[in-house]
Amino acid sequence: MGEKLINKIYQMFILGLEGENLSDNPNLVNVLNEGLGGVIFFTQNIQSPEQFKTLIQDIESECKINPFLSIDQEGGRVERTENIFGGKKYLSPRFAAAKGEKFLKEQTDKIAKELKKLGINLNFAPVLDVNTNPDNPIIGERAFSDNTDEVIKYGKIVVETYLENGIIPCVKHFPGHGDASVDSHIALPTIDLPLEEMEKIHIKPFKEVPSPMVMVAHLHCTAFDKEKIPASLSKNAIGYLREKLNYQGLVITDDMVMGALNEAKSKEQKVKCEMENFASPFTLHAAQAIKVGVNILLYRNSYDETIQIIEELVQLAKSDEDLRNNIELSYEKIIECKK
Repeated sequence: MGEKLINKIYQMFILGLEGENLSDNPNLVNVLNEGLGGVIFFTQNIQSPEQFKTLIQDIESECKINPFLSIDQEGGRVERTENIFGGKKYLSPRFAAAKGEKFLKEQTDKIAKELKKLGINLNFAPVLDVNTNPDNPIIGERAFSDNTDEVIKYGKIVVETYLENGIIPCVKHFPGHGDASVDSHIALPTIDLPLEEMEKIHIKPFKEVPSPMVMVAHLHCTAFDKEKIPASLSKNAIGYLREKLNYQGLVITDDMVMGALNEAKSKEQKVKCEMENFASPFTLHAAQAIKVGVNILLYRNSYDETIQIIEELVQLAKSDEDLRNNIELSYEKIIECKK
């Protein structure tokens, strides 16, 4: 069971790397050999088409199963290919949408074709957040609009265009980051809206825009939990997505090393970690996410601490039947998507 379990757990992780060469990342090479599910690339990893092609080839040569090769390429504020093109090349979603459906479709088609040529097969886009808070420090122009129906209309165009080009789109950030007043990279935002308002404004795009993958945010929604639990770790939030919205695709977390999760460490988790001899509560965060129905966990690095979390998760799964069952289900979903 051990080896097989390890491979299945590694399939559930997408990790980042340092620099522009795989040889500089021994941890990543090791986990690719163990069956790592995928890699996420940032600006520092993409210096030229030739260099990046070599990096992709090196990664694929180490993989047991075809990996998710992923990126955040929304356009405008969030682009990772500046080094290739000499700066930002595309309009942010809000400004692209303002130019009309035809322009948005054409821009998305260009992005998709470039990603395909680079070797990317998964893009963490489009943003389906409805930017209702004008002081939102993290979404803003990354959202198509502050109007729900417009977000749905433009979101469908982008998702369909990526699929037409053979790129997996991942919509984000369920259940809606648009009303936040805090950047979840730094701290845990609280969305204090009634469920009816969440459903009508923020959740509706995730219901109406079909996508093979959805990213869940690290934000506390009082509509789902009175306790300060991020949606990414919430049985109620993920349960709503799976059961009420009947979402059958892959669910992935936002980056698991974001500041928001620092606030999700309870005294109980700390005690449990000490009892289990775990390095940090982040091992329990990973286990909790999987147990509530998350299929893939995203980490922007492959540091020793990150690898340790995965290794501790393997040990925890051996004695936790619920965790093990969810790993089996996630593995099947991931392999089906990759097929």
